[in-house]
Amino acid sequence: MAPITRLFDFPYYQLEKFHSIPDALVSKHNGAWIKTSTQEYIDKANAISRALLRMGIKKDDKIAVISSNNRTEWNIMDIGILQTGAQNIPIYPTISEDDYEYVLNHSESKYCFVSDEEILRKVNLIKDKVPYLKEVYSFNEIQGCKNWTELLALGEDNSNQNEVDYCKSKVKTEDLATIIYTSGTTGKPKGVMLSHQNIVSNVLDSAPRIPFAEGKSRALSFLPICHIFERMILYLYQYYGVSIYFGESIDKIGENIKEVHPTVITVVPRLIEKVYEKIYEKGTQLTGIKKKLFFWAIDLGLQYEPYGANGIWYEFQLKIARKLIFSKWKEGLGGKLEVMVSGSAALQTRLSRIFAAADIPVMEGYGLTETSPVIAVNDMRNHGFKVGTVGKVIDNVEVVIAEDGEILCKGPNVMMGYYKDEIKTAEALKDGYFHTGDIGQMDAEGFLKITDRKKEIFKTSGGKYIAPQIIENTMKQSRFIEQIMVIGDGQKMPGAFIQPNFNFLKDWSKKNNINIGETYQEIASNPQVIDRIQKEVDRINEKFGHWEKIKRFELTPDVWSIEGGQLTPTLKLKRKNVMEKYQTLFDKIYAQ
Repeated sequence: MAPITRLFDFPYYQLEKFHSIPDALVSKHNGAWIKTSTQEYIDKANAISRALLRMGIKKDDKIAVISSNNRTEWNIMDIGILQTGAQNIPIYPTISEDDYEYVLNHSESKYCFVSDEEILRKVNLIKDKVPYLKEVYSFNEIQGCKNWTELLALGEDNSNQNEVDYCKSKVKTEDLATIIYTSGTTGKPKGVMLSHQNIVSNVLDSAPRIPFAEGKSRALSFLPICHIFERMILYLYQYYGVSIYFGESIDKIGENIKEVHPTVITVVPRLIEKVYEKIYEKGTQLTGIKKKLFFWAIDLGLQYEPYGANGIWYEFQLKIARKLIFSKWKEGLGGKLEVMVSGSAALQTRLSRIFAAADIPVMEGYGLTETSPVIAVNDMRNHGFKVGTVGKVIDNVEVVIAEDGEILCKGPNVMMGYYKDEIKTAEALKDGYFHTGDIGQMDAEGFLKITDRKKEIFKTSGGKYIAPQIIENTMKQSRFIEQIMVIGDGQKMPGAFIQPNFNFLKDWSKKNNINIGETYQEIASNPQVIDRIQKEVDRINEKFGHWEKIKRFELTPDVWSIEGGQLTPTLKLKRKNVMEKYQTLFDKIYAQ
């Protein structure tokens, strides 16, 4: 079999190894699942390539694709673009119009393909400020917008297929394949340049870690394909002959899972949290013996350790719990789910334990856009799974821990650099290693554990970046708030510890004839004070995106100081100290 060296080799490899899988790619249209076979996938991709060449697309031209949901058309366009030697520029559908304008201009995209009316509206708002952009096409039928099927029609005549084949032969494995613009937390998004080799190597080196039955598995894909995590996984599915069903939207996942009965899905921790919250909520509504059994199973699951480490009596009880309780969880997730692969943010260890106990293990991995993305991943087989870690480093990738604890990475998966930004590239790729910005440690068995963020920016479990300082500085503009620390790394939403401005509150209470007490403890626990600060937080929250809003906070009953250990001599927050000092408040904010 021909070796895979470029991304467009994957569908051809699938055809050669598994013949034409009838449901290689499946999307839902008007209530029906429409299947595309491997052969049809390749035929349509070739038609797109022929059309693009007729439209004057040359090697290294850029074509942007923006889709609100994963769909068959995206994958056909992807292969069609790459075969010409051009690059696919996927763009996050939810970013602002200004960011659309920046990315389209920075990448110098010649054409843009959008999924639906909302994205077309945003592109049309900035289209006249993007001089390189020749035309916008849509996947959905939209009046007044050219449709992507026009390319299929233009490419129907296969008389220039030899030109497509020539272009393919000229694409080398080290050539640029895509530029992925990371959601900018400060300043403009950075364009991560990934070559064919970066992503292909990551697929082939991650493949042994994923327990697929070749040619027999079925996946439901719904995480954004513009992110490298889901995109790499889709190439991996193609490599393993997995049937890929595309979820309609995040809201319809529950419904789609029951229709598709997948054996594998990729998830972000927030999604796992939501599933667990829903299950837990149902459990609280049970009565009598059923309720007792439910919470007995939960308690048992929270103690889970892999590979029978808890002993025979635990395993015996687990068997009963799986039969009586956990089997219903599995049923609710389509009945055939064998594994969930989690990335993008840290997974709570309790969820790792409970789903493994329920026989629906979540294999947590770790990586970044710059590493295509996988650096390490857990694998249930061969003792390759350890709760609280991101697994062992994949083949052909090297990880070293720097003196300050930063995780450094080297391998064929490491990006070419940041597009048009030599300074940031040089900063990230120092001394022959990619500097991840994450702090971690490697245990004696080779399991990697992420312990901290080198920089203060963190991600919620939904994979959204939070820049705490910006929020903190804005919140401190309120006269009611003296100090604030935004928290929520790996949690479902941002929260905060707030030190009230005690002096101001005393004046405020006198003016309003409110008795709020005398001591810091009394003031911090006074319902009227809490309510007033809630109003301040709600007001200031309006300045931020919905994912950045402070959803819950707790007031601290003391003044943050240098002596108290909360502040440095230059009055900066000592985040680790603050977190340790108010651990009980943290637990209160993120309690079940």
